[in-house]
Amino acid sequence: MKGMLLTAVVLCSLSSYGQYHFSGQVRDPLTEHRVYLSVVEDFRKISSIYEEQILQQIQPDSTGYFQFTGNNLPLENRIYRIHVDTCPENEESFNHFMGHCPNSRDIAFLANNNDTIAFPMGFDEEIFCRVVSQNDKARTLLKVDSLLHDMQFAFATYRSEANRKFNTEKWFGTLQDYGQQLNEPLAELYIFNFLSDKQSFLHNAYLEDLKENPYYDELLERLQQNYPQAPYTPQYEAELAADRFLINRKKSLPWWVYFIGAFGALSILGNFYLIGQWRKYQKKSPKGPSLSKQEENVLDLILKDYTNKEIADALFISVSTVKTHINHIYKKYNVTSREELKSLKDKG
Repeated sequence: MKGMLLTAVVLCSLSSYGQYHFSGQVRDPLTEHRVYLSVVEDFRKISSIYEEQILQQIQPDSTGYFQFTGNNLPLENRIYRIHVDTCPENEESFNHFMGHCPNSRDIAFLANNNDTIAFPMGFDEEIFCRVVSQNDKARTLLKVDSLLHDMQFAFATYRSEANRKFNTEKWFGTLQDYGQQLNEPLAELYIFNFLSDKQSFLHNAYLEDLKENPYYDELLERLQQNYPQAPYTPQYEAELAADRFLINRKKSLPWWVYFIGAFGALSILGNFYLIGQWRKYQKKSPKGPSLSKQEENVLDLILKDYTNKEIADALFISVSTVKTHINHIYKKYNVTSREELKSLKDKG
């Protein structure tokens, strides 16, 4: 009887202590490289590896299986990120920060110290496309990523500027509404990070929305209620204050400041010398639009007559992502088919 009682006490103490367990599997050639677990305490640093955020780094076994375990995480949800790539070890720090690593794959998710989360391979051995957990909040960021992917694919089909402007407003509202439906302030913060990014084409729409929409103050209240001790809450509050200061500063400028600014811009654009130099540069520079590194990879495989499925396998991305890249390439080259693209490249 005493033995049974002692066992029960030990089990209870272990369960109350808590331990996280995150596991998954990667595929070749990623199996030979390290997998990183990071805690994202600055929500503006969610898209790259930062050394100060790394909690653990491990080597997958020969099958590609990896697991992170421990008991040093907060008891409430935080944003975490698992990342793997094929960066050479001697160049990791620089390339991770700059985002130049080839075959980079990652997933952002919510978790706490008591969670067991699995990241099994999906259809066609796709990695980091599924989250399996009893914590129903764990997969909310993946749901947001899926909606963002749909938005990016849709924007690739919008040809006119008027169509883009109309759909910018529509998608802006769609993303905010979806965040509220998820009933998770950190998922809303994940969307806010995308909408308010100063480098994003949506930034001006965000500043206009911030002027009148009470949503942002309501999100602050939800963060204060659910995550009073998390670093995201004061960071979000500070960024709202800074953006509102920027808006009010713009309002307070006299009309002649805008006039002088517009006049200066027109003067620069009307400078014939610069125009002449630019034309000379255009003649010397290689023909063709500017493509991202991944778009160049996709274009190269298109010219080699790879199918979408073969391109996805070669670059370790999904078929839908391949289609998105192809749409971007078509738009930049102003073509509508592979035949037109190949013909254009042959002439070039």
